[in-house]
Amino acid sequence: MEITVRKATQADKALLARAMLDSSRAGKKRGIFDVIFESGDEDVLLERLGELTLTPTKSYCHYTNFLIASGRVNVSGTLCGYEPRIATHEIFSRALAEIGVGADYEERIATYLLVEPAVDRQTWMLDFMQVTPGCEPLPVFEALLKKSLLTARLKGYRKAQTMVEIGSIDTELLYEKLGFEVIDEKRSELYAEQFGRIGIKRLQMTL
Repeated sequence: MEITVRKATQADKALLARAMLDSSRAGKKRGIFDVIFESGDEDVLLERLGELTLTPTKSYCHYTNFLIASGRVNVSGTLCGYEPRIATHEIFSRALAEIGVGADYEERIATYLLVEPAVDRQTWMLDFMQVTPGCEPLPVFEALLKKSLLTARLKGYRKAQTMVEIGSIDTELLYEKLGFEVIDEKRSELYAEQFGRIGIKRLQMTL
């Protein structure tokens, strides 16, 4: 399949919202955005995530951080690549505030913070890798990754990292096939109770 990769635009907000929601849930009924926005209603979550991609403050969820892969007919995948030294936790909080989410959201995600890997600000971070059902994941992700890592190298980065939930076997294997290795993990029973997975792994690739 011939795959082309382009930068996302504001017009892609619905597509990006879907990618973020599905990726955050990772096959579960509940993900971190369900908790942040205090809703399990998919329509509500997609609307709020769409707003988050367009905030004046550019968090890691901003549309400018996303790439979109397309085949001959349909969109085949998405990937977010960003700089943690710029898209900080404080920036994320500011972007949420711009769409009406108060700082108390941090209390709701306290169990996530227990297992969130340390952020290395000297790395290029990848997130929200999502491949359209029916598409072959490896070539789609390979095309997205190639484009994202080119940007990373041009900005001077020499390593890239991502995070996957423990138990997201298919996603972890996909990253490993493309050269990533697990470097650490954090586990918490409290996280498992809230999100249905025991913790999070961090994977890294040298560029």
